[in-house]
Amino acid sequence: MFTSSSSGRRGALRLAAAAWLSLSSSAWAAWGITDASGVLTVDTGAGLVFKVNKSSGDITSIKLNGGSELQGQTKFSHISSGLGAPATYAFSPSGTTAVITITASTLKHYLVVRRNENSIYMATHITAEPAVGELRWITRLNGSVFTGVPTESNLRSNTGAIESSDVFGMSDGSSRSKYYGNQRAKDMTVRGVTGSGVGVFMVYGNRESASGGPFFRDIQNQSGGDTEVYNYMNSGHNQTEAFRMGLHGPYALVFTTGSTPAAPDMSWMSGLGLQGWVSGRGKVVLNGLSGMDTAYAYTVGFANSTAQYWGTTSGSGSVTVANMKPGTYTMTVYKGELGVYTEQVSVSSGGTTTLNTRAITADPSAQSVLWRVGQWDGTPLEFLNGQTLNIRHPSDSRNPSWGPVTYAVGSATNKFPGAIWKSVNSGTQITFNLTSAQLAARTIRIGITAAYANARPQISVNSWTSAVPSPSTQPDSRSLTIGTYRGNNTTFTFAVPASAFVAGTNTVTINAASGSGSTAYLSAGFAVDAVDMY
Repeated sequence: MFTSSSSGRRGALRLAAAAWLSLSSSAWAAWGITDASGVLTVDTGAGLVFKVNKSSGDITSIKLNGGSELQGQTKFSHISSGLGAPATYAFSPSGTTAVITITASTLKHYLVVRRNENSIYMATHITAEPAVGELRWITRLNGSVFTGVPTESNLRSNTGAIESSDVFGMSDGSSRSKYYGNQRAKDMTVRGVTGSGVGVFMVYGNRESASGGPFFRDIQNQSGGDTEVYNYMNSGHNQTEAFRMGLHGPYALVFTTGSTPAAPDMSWMSGLGLQGWVSGRGKVVLNGLSGMDTAYAYTVGFANSTAQYWGTTSGSGSVTVANMKPGTYTMTVYKGELGVYTEQVSVSSGGTTTLNTRAITADPSAQSVLWRVGQWDGTPLEFLNGQTLNIRHPSDSRNPSWGPVTYAVGSATNKFPGAIWKSVNSGTQITFNLTSAQLAARTIRIGITAAYANARPQISVNSWTSAVPSPSTQPDSRSLTIGTYRGNNTTFTFAVPASAFVAGTNTVTINAASGSGSTAYLSAGFAVDAVDMY
């Protein structure tokens, strides 16, 4: 039944109702929006009923199939930290779609429902960054109902904060945080939480207006008193590029009886007149890369100040990236997560930009070396504890000691630490052998993927010590303790004189140099990509 306390909407509602009179009442009787007492009550006609506070735009109640309250009642679901802005609504001419619009001075958020679909489709348009410094949708669900949650971000029964107020310890020495267990942007499709006979899933949709590129990770879940499901569109969590304005989305919350849904097609939202929606788009076709390493997946990314896109290459190095806004982009080819080729590419509305074979020109692995520790792939994943940086705090009791270690060239790569901190394992060493014929001036390279507190490597070779290099440009964030090793990949190169080496065993000592930082894992530190010498 469709009711409204606003006389200004009665004419539109009568027109919509006239179109439905030919339908059987069983098909549409429950569908609609009731506007009463400052609350919009939305009934999808398929079992989902939710309420929106007209003065704040918050979702204050969610029920599915007449069951218990799904919405957390301590805090409500909303964009950012709540807009406190008015909500209005309108129906499509056919009456099968309703659009609720929450409007603030620099932000407009849309909640869209379709008859007989248990989904809330959303999009968010901004002309300035929200005052909280991040753009996020937060679904706050009833924690007593939703117990099927990701382990890494489940804070229930924790023993207290171990870092700041957002990383927590457990009684067994393990760690939990909303920063842990999050997916890379390129892997985000559908993810959610479940309870008995119910599931709520975020469909992340188009990431074109988000920030950070294909490998960026941000908060997706947190379970404490409430069970929280997020869509973070930007934040200051080791953010590597400027925030993008315009329309973010579309994205959606899908409600099920517990099964994971397929990602719905949201292209139909192009007809809703959402602010910032761009319909005229083009695509890029890359007809092959040469110089690829078959051991790695290659991602081709595109970025400018208004949008970002990416695709994964085929075995031949070919890829098509479609539905791109018109404009000029920096195209970057990534080996793993390391950029190894860049080019400027223009995209036109309705057009196809074709790039024939491109040769990879900036892979550090192409350099012939005397020895190498790790692989040039833009990640520390092959190293000691490297795979745990995304899922737990470095102090977690499940982690083997970070060292400092003495690593012999040729040993298992996972014996070398994936990160080095000034107050933890600075002084990590690499030993290697040289013959008399190999005594010559050499170059040692150390690649890093992120750094905290201006950390950078300084080395000694036997009794020779390098100068301290300038720090790399990195985000202003805790980085290595908040579930990421992804910053700005940087290679530090050290010219080592022949006099530094000896025939037989040589030792390289790697220190984390910086005059700033705190102690332990908040001391200056960096994540390692690879170390080699030629």
